[in-house]
Amino acid sequence: MLKYDQTNNLLMQAKYHYDLQDVAEPNLYREIYDYAHVPKVAFNMRHVPMNVPDEIWITDTTFRDGQQSVSPFTPEQILHLFKLMNRLGGPKGMIRQSEFFLYTENDQKALRLCQDAGLPFPEITTWIRANEKDFELVRKANVAETGVLVSCSDYHIFNKMHLTRKQAMDKYLGIVKSALSYGIRPRCHFEDITRADYYGFVVPFATELMKLSRESGIPIKIRACDTMGYGVSYPGAALPRSVPGIIYGLRHYAEVPAEQLEWHGHNDFYKVVTNAATAWLYGCSSVNCSLLGIGERTGNCPLEAMAVEYQSLRGETGGMDLTAITEIADFMEREIGIEISPRQPFVGRHFNVTRAGIHADGMLKDEEIYNIFDTASILNRPASVAVDSRGGAASIAHWLNSYFRLTGDNTIDKSDPLVVEIRRLVDELYARGRNTVMGDEELEIMVRRCDTDRYEHLLFHKSH
Repeated sequence: MLKYDQTNNLLMQAKYHYDLQDVAEPNLYREIYDYAHVPKVAFNMRHVPMNVPDEIWITDTTFRDGQQSVSPFTPEQILHLFKLMNRLGGPKGMIRQSEFFLYTENDQKALRLCQDAGLPFPEITTWIRANEKDFELVRKANVAETGVLVSCSDYHIFNKMHLTRKQAMDKYLGIVKSALSYGIRPRCHFEDITRADYYGFVVPFATELMKLSRESGIPIKIRACDTMGYGVSYPGAALPRSVPGIIYGLRHYAEVPAEQLEWHGHNDFYKVVTNAATAWLYGCSSVNCSLLGIGERTGNCPLEAMAVEYQSLRGETGGMDLTAITEIADFMEREIGIEISPRQPFVGRHFNVTRAGIHADGMLKDEEIYNIFDTASILNRPASVAVDSRGGAASIAHWLNSYFRLTGDNTIDKSDPLVVEIRRLVDELYARGRNTVMGDEELEIMVRRCDTDRYEHLLFHKSH
């Protein structure tokens, strides 16, 4: 049977219909996941087309999945971060939603505080397990959408829940129908999708959900959860690990609209950002992230990474205020006590700090040579150079110009007598055994010691 497809203006063969395979034994993909070795990446050389949605956006799980890996936030801390997230996402709501737990008084208080803030974005949603007791919490929370845990691999269905695939599907469909009966949008979290029997369970289940969605008139969402970080973006990789294959199949076979499809990844194999971007490219409107990438085990996709990735793919910010990223990182480190790796992209203290002397010399001549982009204007994080035993005179000159905000004819050259004298003092310290980077305060003291009059002049310039 042929059907004219208005998306690509071609006659297309009718989509194949996949029925549930209610097997007696679990399919654990032992040829890929034998547990005694690093999981294997299999290829079948099947390539699916990129199909970028008209709109792409970000959703947040900091206050749900993110909090599972750190000490619980206070409701006031959540409210502050929620407001910063609103600023980061901008007026178009590029950070479209944020999901909350509902199980403790603190969870519920945080949700109410954020609801009372009256912000249009992110929309507040919740997360529950697939049971009626949890659903009562959602009804009381007065939210329009909730996530529902619907684990889809045989590892979970057989080995954790001790159900058959049919029993699991019936259970999941029951809780989804309950949500629909109250007019609440269900967001079905397909947990462990990269170890699931794709055509035997994932596609048939998604197809049933889309039938319910059409019948009810309520858009049922599907979150494809790469719970263990097994997803790969390689062209021609085989299911169940292929991110392009997962997204294509849900769009093509289960007919899930792009705006009802979301990707949720973990970083166990360092692939979380690439996989999220790949999901966008192959037809998924939404990628689910957390601030700083906090979350279970190695964490979720860093929200700040995808905010930057959006601009790299679209060529514009979508109204996002990326300077909020720096404020979010500062608050989470200073007020909440989350340790950020100094070299973590965009948020680490040293992500745009250079140490090599030859790099410092290049930075002194033209910052663009060694800085990834204008981090001062985009992230409110000026590029800097570390002063230590390896940076030489160029690093000291760059530090002076940056710290005292010297520009144009006022900049100091690496051959300046002040630079020469400071370098002598720095070299003496390291010759005596120092092995840490020089701090701003002690360098400022050195400047004052070397030339008091000039120090006063530099301070005057900095303050004006």
